[in-house]
Amino acid sequence: MKRNALLLTLVLVAAMAPTAMAQSDIGFKKLGVAAGFVSPENLDGTFMFGAFADLGTITPNIGLEPRLDYWSWSQSASGFESKVHDFVFGARGKYYFDVQKSKVRPFAGAGLALHFVGVEATTPPMGGFPAMTVSDSQTKLGVDLGGGLLTPLSPRVDFLGEVWYGIVSDVSQFSLRAGVSMKLGS
Repeated sequence: MKRNALLLTLVLVAAMAPTAMAQSDIGFKKLGVAAGFVSPENLDGTFMFGAFADLGTITPNIGLEPRLDYWSWSQSASGFESKVHDFVFGARGKYYFDVQKSKVRPFAGAGLALHFVGVEATTPPMGGFPAMTVSDSQTKLGVDLGGGLLTPLSPRVDFLGEVWYGIVSDVSQFSLRAGVSMKLGS
């Protein structure tokens, strides 16, 4: 029974693949920059910035967007200093809702990202001991869930506003981003 179900699934996928490929429009469509506010777990909020690309659509309503983001946070008190930074490389799929007679395109999305997280702590000299700095870095896999809207500012430039929650071990983060993208080509 399981073999028949697997065979039927493979036949259906093979039959639908040409239709899905005919509807896709993959390629570099736009490049953009974004800035915003990120609130990492157990840390105060901080400024973030990044870059992204619009790679077109997988299906008529699902777009593909790779991205690079960076944020850092630091705090010092009485000579003690703590720093955390996160360099993010990821990709998101965005489902664009059909909205009639509106230039605003709302979307919901999900994605995966690699987070290159670094931490550093420094203690001042105390009791005859010299100042000491310790650091660590880790690469973590994260899942992004969010949504937003896209609207044209001109025939070649679009505005993007979005809200995301990144689920990442020890540094899950809520972010608000605004950005602009420019269409490539003619």
